[in-house]
Amino acid sequence: MTVAIVIPARRASTRLPEKMLLDETGWPLIRHTYEQAKKAKLAQSVLVATDDERIFQAVKQFGGNVVMTSADHPTGTDRLAEVAANHLQNAELIINVQGDEPELEPEKIDLLIQLAQASDAAMGTLVTPFASHLTQGTGSPLDPNCVKAVLGAKVGPGFQALYFSRSLVPYPRDANGQIQRPEDYYLHLGIYAYSPTFLQEYVKLPQTRLEMLEKLEQLRILEHGYSIVAGIVANATPGIDTRADYESFLKRHQRRSQANDL
Repeated sequence: MTVAIVIPARRASTRLPEKMLLDETGWPLIRHTYEQAKKAKLAQSVLVATDDERIFQAVKQFGGNVVMTSADHPTGTDRLAEVAANHLQNAELIINVQGDEPELEPEKIDLLIQLAQASDAAMGTLVTPFASHLTQGTGSPLDPNCVKAVLGAKVGPGFQALYFSRSLVPYPRDANGQIQRPEDYYLHLGIYAYSPTFLQEYVKLPQTRLEMLEKLEQLRILEHGYSIVAGIVANATPGIDTRADYESFLKRHQRRSQANDL
């Protein structure tokens, strides 16, 4: 199966402006994500999709594959569909990797590819249990920036995704809404697998009420009656949403660089 990884990369970011171009490691952030994606063993190509000329030139400068897209897409999946139709006609599976995931393990990409190959669901994705110590506050199941996935029956190597929400679901009624076991909740990771055929169907689907309320584009798929399969992994990969996230990434990168020099 011919598999292509696409990394949508937009310059606009409310919490960390121009984060894709931050280069205090010596590389722009988008290159770290690109190089990690290239390590996936089951994918044949990696492509950055951007609507920004500076990101386009930055990727060109380090020798990466990049294309310009329209700036008018309502969601990242709509942008992905444009890329699939215009540049990836021979791909049989497309993996969407977020540009702000510079430490995404290639093993997770390969796991998602295997999951998608073994399923007839419209979309594949990954989730991970919340850490057991996170009962409240930032990073916990109560954090609306942490999207929760509700899983149902086992489907092959994965599980049927029933719903995604920024709210606390399922709600622990007997505990009066207090979280007893964070690990009973699943954090949705922002990596997706689609067939090119479904991507072209997706862009024809009207946006849905729940999608717009939650601001979660994957809900459009569920609301229109399509299925999503989710694989469970042991942990999440730190994304870069704030300056503090980037500072933490810089420290981890420095430690790895020093270890490699030993």
